[in-house]
Amino acid sequence: MSRIAYIERSFSAEHELIIAQVNALGVRYQAQGLDLTLRQAYYRLVAAGAIPNTEQSYKRVGGIINQARLAGRLDWDHIVDRTRNMRANSHWDTPADIIDSAARSYAEDKWDRQGTRVEVWVEKDALVGVLQAVCPDNDVAYFSCRGYTSQSEIWGAAQRLGEYIERGQNVVVIHLGDHDPSGIDMSRDIEDRLRMFIAQDQFGAPPASSTDDYKDAYLLDTEDVLTIERIALNMDQVLRYDPPPNPTKITDSRAGGYINRFGQSSWELDALEPQTLIDLIQDAVDSHKDPELWDEAVAAEEGQRAVLTAAARRWNDVATMLNGRGSQ
Repeated sequence: MSRIAYIERSFSAEHELIIAQVNALGVRYQAQGLDLTLRQAYYRLVAAGAIPNTEQSYKRVGGIINQARLAGRLDWDHIVDRTRNMRANSHWDTPADIIDSAARSYAEDKWDRQGTRVEVWVEKDALVGVLQAVCPDNDVAYFSCRGYTSQSEIWGAAQRLGEYIERGQNVVVIHLGDHDPSGIDMSRDIEDRLRMFIAQDQFGAPPASSTDDYKDAYLLDTEDVLTIERIALNMDQVLRYDPPPNPTKITDSRAGGYINRFGQSSWELDALEPQTLIDLIQDAVDSHKDPELWDEAVAAEEGQRAVLTAAARRWNDVATMLNGRGSQ
C-alpha cells in the first residue's frame, strides 16, 4: 500500500463511491500483474454505469483521482502514466552481480527457428502495459504506434521485417486499434506503407505513383510473406463484449465512409478488459508458433543460462583464471 496524505480533503458521497470503485480496480489489476491507466479506470466506471461516457466526465474522473491520491485515499502505485518515464543507467555492486544479472536476463531468439516472425503493434501508449503482460513471455517484439505510425518508424520496421523475409521467414504484424474512423484506417495505412517499402527493398518493385496499380503490384510481391493481422477492436468483439460507445467524430476526414459501414457510434480499444486483450494476443501468437521448435529454443536458452549462473557463483575463480588474481 502506498497511500500518503499530502492534503486534507473531504469528498462527496458520489465521489466516495468513485474512489472506492477505482481502489477496487487498482487492487484487481495489481493482483493480475497489470497496470491501470486513467483511461482504463474511466472505461471500467462507464461500463459499470457509475458515470456517463463523455469528455467532461473523463476530465471529472481524472480530477477526482488526482485529489484522492493527494488526500491519501488512493494508492500511488495503482494508476500509471505511460507517456512519461525516467531513464537511468543500471549499476551493480560487484562483477559477479552483473554476471548473475546476465544469467537471469539471457534469452535466445526463440522465433529465429520458426517459419514465421511475429510482432505486436498497438495504437496507443496507454495499452503498452497489456502488451508487456503477454509479449515478453512469448519473446515477441511489441510497439506503440501512438496513432498513425511515423514515416521513420514504418521505414525502420520495413528494414527489420525485410531482414526476416530475406532469411526465409514469413512476417505477421498483429495490430490492435480503436474501432473508429482513424483507428480502422491505421491498419490499412500500416499495411500499405510496409508493403511499399518491403516490395521495393526486397523485390525491386518500381517507385510508387498515385495509381492503384502499384498497390496491386506491392500486394502481389509481398502477399505470401507479409500479413497485417488486425485482431482488435473489430465489430464482432464490439457485439460480444459491448464496450461503451462514443459518438463518431464527424470532424475526422474518414468519418463519412466509417458511418456508412458502421453507423454513428465508435469504440475505444481501452474499453475492453485487459485480460480479454491478453487472451486475444496470446491466441493470435500461438496460431503462428511451432511448439516443438519453441521447446528446442527454450532448452538451449536454459543451458546457456546455467553456464552463466555457474560463472557468477564462481566469479573469483573465473577472475583468477582470466587475470591471475582474485576479485572481490
